[in-house]
Amino acid sequence: MKHILLAGASLASAAAPAWARDLTTEDVATLSRVGAPAVSPDGRWLVWQQRETDLAANRGRLDLWRLDLRRKGAVPERLIAEAEVNETAPQFSRDGGTVYFQSDKGGEDAVWSVPIAGGAPTQLTHIPGGFSGFKASPDGTKLLVWADRKPGAPSLEPAMVKKDAHAGSGRKYDQLFVRHWNTWSNGERSQLFVLPLSPAGATGSGAPIVGQLIGDTPSKPFGGGEELAWSADGKTVYFALREAGRIEATSTNLDIFAAPADGSAAPVNLTADNDGTDTLPTVSPDGKWLAYVSMARPGYEADRQVLKLRNLATGEVRALTEGWDRSVASIAWAPDGKRLYVTAQDTQEEPLFTVDVKSGKVARLTQQGVVGAVLPTPTGAVFAMNSLTAPDDFYALTGRKVTRLTSVNAAKLAGIDMPKVDRFSFAGANGDTVWGYSVRPASLAAGTKAPVAFIVHGGPQGSSNNSWSYRWNPAVFAGAGYAVVSVDFHGSTGYGQAFTDAIRNNWGGWPLEDLQKGLAAATAKFSYLDGGNACALGASYGGYMMNWIEGQWPDRFKCIVQHDGVFDARAMAYETEELWFDEWEHGGKTYYEDPHAFEKWNPVHHVAKWKTPQLVITSEKDFRIPYTQGLAAFTALQRQGVDSRLLVFPDENHWVLKPKNSLQWYGEVLGWLGKYTAK
Repeated sequence: MKHILLAGASLASAAAPAWARDLTTEDVATLSRVGAPAVSPDGRWLVWQQRETDLAANRGRLDLWRLDLRRKGAVPERLIAEAEVNETAPQFSRDGGTVYFQSDKGGEDAVWSVPIAGGAPTQLTHIPGGFSGFKASPDGTKLLVWADRKPGAPSLEPAMVKKDAHAGSGRKYDQLFVRHWNTWSNGERSQLFVLPLSPAGATGSGAPIVGQLIGDTPSKPFGGGEELAWSADGKTVYFALREAGRIEATSTNLDIFAAPADGSAAPVNLTADNDGTDTLPTVSPDGKWLAYVSMARPGYEADRQVLKLRNLATGEVRALTEGWDRSVASIAWAPDGKRLYVTAQDTQEEPLFTVDVKSGKVARLTQQGVVGAVLPTPTGAVFAMNSLTAPDDFYALTGRKVTRLTSVNAAKLAGIDMPKVDRFSFAGANGDTVWGYSVRPASLAAGTKAPVAFIVHGGPQGSSNNSWSYRWNPAVFAGAGYAVVSVDFHGSTGYGQAFTDAIRNNWGGWPLEDLQKGLAAATAKFSYLDGGNACALGASYGGYMMNWIEGQWPDRFKCIVQHDGVFDARAMAYETEELWFDEWEHGGKTYYEDPHAFEKWNPVHHVAKWKTPQLVITSEKDFRIPYTQGLAAFTALQRQGVDSRLLVFPDENHWVLKPKNSLQWYGEVLGWLGKYTAK
């Protein structure tokens, strides 16, 4: 079939200009990726880290770039880019003349500095054993460093380990976590240390400020600097931490603590009265208020994050967005302290909003696209934004006007036609309005139809929103000749908390009904969809749904791609690491307390009906949905005599991240689709 192409091929169409071509997997793998932006205090300079892909070495390399925001016609230029060295996490000094950054030069991470005007970098720290990240204090006299060390470590100096010549290789554990995300526990925790800082460097081995608390700060596996904050005067550090103990694997109870930066007193828990998540501590410019987000229900990672304000003098707490049925994802104070910039998902978008400090009134500032990394400036804000058809670039907000600042991948994307995105809605389960989108290949000739890649998102509390992705990129599928259809079924985020909550105890119910009705609605609405020639794909919860579809909707699809999906709910309940997730999703009890809740939606019970050809993908370092689930699904397919293939990555986790592995993943997936949709 001429319009189905594997990774790396191009697609021509009489309707497209002769020079135009479709997006390929190689294009996506080699795009520049921007992140971790910082703006100078006077609003003149924007600095960020930028990743370039080295396919030969199978890795990314990061440099620092800068842009003069005041000079008309200014273009981005490298600030520091040393070969074979990663420069990351830029931060400005108080006067804006110096950029602090993290570098792995010499093989071990250190904090360095470089003048914003350019010049030779200076190494500021020498920390044996390395560290994970840092934050300079507002007055530039201290560095807050986080690093993995044994609980209660008196400094950043690595602990002396007594070698036992007769010791075996076995690891011993007395409580969970035994492993988390992609790492076996070695007894270390991410902890905080403060070092004095001067232009000559940061001396000493750091004063510990976590005290006797045992836990990870920032939290693992995804927490970063957004979970830590300095007070305005640099005397106090605020941090989010989930206290470890026998309940750690069943707890989402992050609390916000305050600790003196000199380590002179034990941390104080500011949110002890809430057993849900409290995080993203953000101090107001005048130092009087601490903004943060809070979830009310313990054991649930996708509860609504309400923006709260704490008066640091009186301890009074006020919920600012209690009346807004959206979940705040990020926080940044405007310089005048009268409003906060926040982001939140809303109907397949993640716009930028402001929240008035006095009234709690919310105002939307952007429309389409997903906004992140918001940095207030004296005239407004700078932020990153992406969409289904465009990777991240930087934009400036002045008043209500949005101006594009960068086109980082303009040269790499020149001559590539991006697909067209069509939105649609329909009456789904329970009569609720459900949204989805369809992606039309750019070079699909008028009057012709494209086979359908029906992609189901993970989470399950997630969204097939208007965002760019490097792992499951709809534009790549469209570039290979497929029309993508995706539906935000019950359980998706950005539609209010009740819609998100509706998937609990309902994994195979309303979501499947939404998917069935959504695909029917899309194929009826868009004439370019070849609804009779479709394959279904999904990862994580989406992978679970592929296994559920095998037994509940077995005659609909030509093929299925299942990545890291749950196959056996009972095994999952005992094999996964963050137990709170699986238990919450099935009613809040353990498997042995309420086995029926888990077994009701268990794909393993319906294997006898499986008949759709399936590609199973899993990874050996995935401890969230262990690779044994994928092996079991593949065994079921093979014993049923169903055409199937197993792809196992020994060096990946729940996500496929390495460049060559990503290319292999796309090649296998598109090849599997091509095998069954070709006519």
